[in-house]
Amino acid sequence: MKDCLTLVNGHLTEQQKNAYWNDGYLFPIDVANETQAKNWRNSLEKIECDWLDNGLALPLNTYKRVNAQVVMPLACEIGLHEPILDAVEGILGPDVMLYSVEFLTKEAQTKHIVTMHQDLAYWGMGDMDNILTAWLALSPATSVSGCMDFVCGSHKNEILSHEDSFDEHNLLSRGQEIKVDVANSDKVAVELRPGAMSLHHGLTIHGSGPNQSDDRRIGVAIRYVSAKMRKAGGVKDYAISARGTFDDDSFTTYAPPSTLFSKNSMAKYEEIRTEQAKVMMAGAKKGSEIY
Repeated sequence: MKDCLTLVNGHLTEQQKNAYWNDGYLFPIDVANETQAKNWRNSLEKIECDWLDNGLALPLNTYKRVNAQVVMPLACEIGLHEPILDAVEGILGPDVMLYSVEFLTKEAQTKHIVTMHQDLAYWGMGDMDNILTAWLALSPATSVSGCMDFVCGSHKNEILSHEDSFDEHNLLSRGQEIKVDVANSDKVAVELRPGAMSLHHGLTIHGSGPNQSDDRRIGVAIRYVSAKMRKAGGVKDYAISARGTFDDDSFTTYAPPSTLFSKNSMAKYEEIRTEQAKVMMAGAKKGSEIY
């Protein structure tokens, strides 16, 4: 596992920023110590234990996988964590919006995978460079446990053709996969210790294999956008202002939730999920369990 990058007062150096734009990703970046990462994991697993059969309108997994930041204070705590924002600011600039947070878990010794894909294939974004994903490890992410694999420089492509499989072992909403064979020799394993993260461009081709370890592989995918972001066709979207200022013409903003699954946040969740599903599932031949 690679040593974490050396930042300057918590911020990316010019060399590190250049590496991100050249490769389409940057890792590993240390943003939380072992104790903090363990506390976040424990908090998530307590939510899983307490709320699995607690009368939620949708399966708990849906709330964890789609816009968890709307209804789960833990998701916002992680997404608004200052060391993460310090690194993200180096790529997106000072005006940062928290777009979404999702908890991605592969149980121990399971076949779940994420096929090779580009994030922006279905998001309806008109501006490709003003969005990125931070992927934070809450348990060891290794080649054995099913860490992500990136394809270096692949963000310099346009959006490639994708196919939907809706495979039960695929963690993606549509089981989407690029129609291009990626050789194993072209994959860079993104191994991360708990508390470390990677950053990747929305066009970077990436995926991950099954978890063959004896521990859960728990990650947090956090999407950030610059306040300059514009969606295709002038469509307005939803986000939380994380740092700096924002443009009312681009985003409907909302406050982080104060309690788990409150009545008001659940109503906002349905509003956002319904609107975003129109874009995320456009052209799909069937529905998704999480949309």
